[in-house]
Amino acid sequence: MSYALEVKQLTKTYRNGKQALQGVDLSVPEGSFFALLGPNGAGKSSLINILADTVKPTSGHVTFLGHDLFRERRWCKQHLGVVPQEIAFDPFFNPRDILKIMSGMFGFKPDLKWIDELLERLELSEHAHKNARQLSGGMRRRLLVAQALVHKPKVVILDEPTAGVDVELRKRLWDFMRELNTNGTTILLTTHYLEEAEELCDHVAIIDQGKRLTSQSMKGLLDSVGSSALVLQYAKPMSQQALLTLAQFSPRIDGDKILLCLKKDHSGKNNFNAVYQTAIQVLGEAKSVRIQNEDLEDVFLRITNEKKT
Repeated sequence: MSYALEVKQLTKTYRNGKQALQGVDLSVPEGSFFALLGPNGAGKSSLINILADTVKPTSGHVTFLGHDLFRERRWCKQHLGVVPQEIAFDPFFNPRDILKIMSGMFGFKPDLKWIDELLERLELSEHAHKNARQLSGGMRRRLLVAQALVHKPKVVILDEPTAGVDVELRKRLWDFMRELNTNGTTILLTTHYLEEAEELCDHVAIIDQGKRLTSQSMKGLLDSVGSSALVLQYAKPMSQQALLTLAQFSPRIDGDKILLCLKKDHSGKNNFNAVYQTAIQVLGEAKSVRIQNEDLEDVFLRITNEKKT
């Protein structure tokens, strides 16, 4: 497997003594849509800023598409696009001029056809001649995305790109990013919208307190850490005696529903039939039966909370 980014033992200690990163290892497969997740203060911003060359690491090594990120900065910058959290363009230029200027800053002649396509896809065409200071917050956020894509980078880092963007525009933005990814662009995403990360990304890493807690495929994480429950709904509450009989399945009550933990065997199949048959023998037939799988938010909270205990 080839990697777009390989981070080895990356550390960052600030002058006040705070250790933002403590020996982080990370491998981002080329062509992947990769989620980098963590609670506030986990070290995500420090890592992104190091990759973007706005913060210098204390130690460690980063390889970008086979090139040393710290020694071959010019080449790396020409092939990397970063959407920062902060607004980062001159407010007195209009979007079209900003994209032309940014093309030159990356060392390329402006591709006017591509600039027009970016403005169209990011729904900025009708605002292309306004000064950037006249744009709304959501428009400025989309202009940051266009700015990061103007030189057609092979790798794009999206740092909370949909903050302040309404739901419909967010959906169209993600459709565009999926299209870029399908065409070979590697995307590294940080977001607090975990449902978006689960839907979009094929790989995920979770960091907290400057350390990597896990890094694997999205499916692998959900399968290995996430749990499933058999949910049975009844017309009346269950007796405590009945629940004690089902103690081996870690029963939980949620209103008129009872949740029983499902386990997976070595082949990945769960013990649905065994749990269901035992449950109806003890509780009787249920009004409804379904399986409830934990999502990325459940898994994220479990992993980060386990680290704190």
